[in-house]
Amino acid sequence: MKTERDTVIEVSRLTKKFGRITAVNRISFGVARGEMFGFLGPNGAGKTTTIRMLTGLIIPDSGEVFIDGIAINKNPIAAKMKIGVIPETGNVYLDLSAKQNLTLAGRFYGITGRDLEARADYLLKEFGLAGRKDNRVRSFSRGMKQRVNVACALIHNPDILFLDEPTVGLDVRSRKLIRTIITRMNREGTTIFLTTHDLEEANLLCERIGIINQGNMVALDRPEKLRSTFESARSVEISFDRPVEEEKLRGLSPLNRWEKMGDKWKLFTENPDRLVKQLTGLAREENLTIVTLEICRASLEEVFIKLTENKSDEG
Repeated sequence: MKTERDTVIEVSRLTKKFGRITAVNRISFGVARGEMFGFLGPNGAGKTTTIRMLTGLIIPDSGEVFIDGIAINKNPIAAKMKIGVIPETGNVYLDLSAKQNLTLAGRFYGITGRDLEARADYLLKEFGLAGRKDNRVRSFSRGMKQRVNVACALIHNPDILFLDEPTVGLDVRSRKLIRTIITRMNREGTTIFLTTHDLEEANLLCERIGIINQGNMVALDRPEKLRSTFESARSVEISFDRPVEEEKLRGLSPLNRWEKMGDKWKLFTENPDRLVKQLTGLAREENLTIVTLEICRASLEEVFIKLTENKSDEG
């Protein structure tokens, strides 16, 4: 049985404006120590602005951020010593080797001598870069550059790790490797704050998810709890042994909407039990064989769309 964990990232009424645009609007939330927290939103929703305020890169117009009890605006150095940051654009030096990048990052955090050498070699091996440690990063693939970027953020073994879209655009091997290492760090006690567009990644990794849209927090809960709150997004997926006219499905009730997916139909309803009974009746009347039939809860993608639909991407 899990015990109650203390809050290690505390955000209170955080606000940031750029001219007339309110990028982040008085948001408040907390992240527990050792939690894997996902932060989602459409483009321009305020994700990157938020993470930059949380890591001390930009100053909020109002509100407060505490990192393990330290107000980052008042004592930024002490707060930053507790965190590792993997920005969206990366921050490796292309004309340095992989090991030189790690060594330089370690020195920023006051690590020297044998400790730094051992830590750098360990991380290079973990990220599959030991054989290329002396090569300039400029010659690396995008996935390898991102692995160097992540390794640099881990050089001082931070208590809290901020990741802004860490796997976007990466090859399958690099993406899997980074996810595996992040997951292991979290199991060993590191708090992870992850922004991502990959809803499946968030669903797979995160204990809780916050969704921001137009600078406002529109949801904050566990992925399964978010899914269960959207009864209207439940669906029945069905395929028959031969095509069925859309008109015959349209007359079923209660049916909110429907989608054709290859050789299957996905039918959205608030009462899947009743819909299934109607589908079996339709199959009997039309002499159809049901090949597959599955009742599905709302996916995280459907929850995300529901919470952010009909919204502008500005902010």
